Amino acid sequence: MFPLIEPTLLLDKQKCLSNISIMAEKTRKNNVIFRPHFKTHQSHEVGRWFREFGVDKITVSSVKMAEYFAQDGWNDITVAFPVNIHEKDRLNRLAEKISLNLLVVSPETAELLGKEIHHPINLFIEIDTGYHRTGVDPENTDLLDAILNRIDAYPNLTLKGFLTHDGHSYKIRNDKKAIRNIHQNSSLIANTLKKKYSQRYPDLIFSIGDTPTCSVADSFYDIDEIRPGNFVFYDFMQVAIGSCALEQIAVAMACPVVATYPERNEIVVHGGAVHFSKDSLALPNGNSFGKVVRLTETGWSTEETGMYIKSLSQEHGIIHAEKNQAKNFQVGNWLGVLPIHSCLTADVMKTYKTLEGETITMMR
Repeated sequence: MFPLIEPTLLLDKQKCLSNISIMAEKTRKNNVIFRPHFKTHQSHEVGRWFREFGVDKITVSSVKMAEYFAQDGWNDITVAFPVNIHEKDRLNRLAEKISLNLLVVSPETAELLGKEIHHPINLFIEIDTGYHRTGVDPENTDLLDAILNRIDAYPNLTLKGFLTHDGHSYKIRNDKKAIRNIHQNSSLIANTLKKKYSQRYPDLIFSIGDTPTCSVADSFYDIDEIRPGNFVFYDFMQVAIGSCALEQIAVAMACPVVATYPERNEIVVHGGAVHFSKDSLALPNGNSFGKVVRLTETGWSTEETGMYIKSLSQEHGIIHAEKNQAKNFQVGNWLGVLPIHSCLTADVMKTYKTLEGETITMMR
């Protein structure tokens, strides 16, 4: 492998392309729209890889991110976050140039958009299918009707459909049946809402977007669009959930060993919260902030090491090593760490290094 100097987020392009290909093929077989979420990679270069699989619609998590990807020629963008009306000027500039889809959860927001946005925009109403973060209870038809009436009152607003994020699937641990049950519940909600409103809005769609259900589900009855994001890289959390195999994780942090403590079965690496974030995964003997793997000439091995990052401070990562393992490592050695949450790890690192040595930049 090429020389390394500091903590570096390695990206295996071939694994990444394979992950994209599998999801793209699944959407093709099910005849659903593939609108991947780009908040995970946040990169023009990685975004272009999706075009090789026919992707021409994307999802982002902020107006800033929509602007970034619009600069690279993406013309159909959904901002999957409830509208912040204070960004109306930026929204107007975007809506003038691209097909912009926004997310609303209240009639007040729809009203303000109707008054403040001077170009055609499409609106999704977010539905809460059990995550209880944001969204409208699907049984609250009075609120849904109030939002719809506000949308219909303005000629520049068009209902795109209903959108949901089954974020509660991230609480599952190695139980594909439980993940499929969450997906089936969303499909039932989609069926109910489409039966109620499709005559009034014949073109409405139901859009879902979380990596576990999109990875595990084989079919998408009553679903018209999927928006997974994390699947492009996956991570150790997704392995624990049951969304993917360890071999599908496409990113690993290369960290230099800076100290060893064999007497307490610990290794210290330069790789802390500023590199990984502080997302963790509960293990029987404590929390893991990353799974340790051995780096190889061609990437990293998925052979079990028994090592994991047990704690993080700003720059330090303390690795738990099995008995007598720590003495096998010296200051200056390199270890790989599969992140718990690749989205946040990528966000704090802001750059990738492919296994071929190419530097890939991200949105700043």
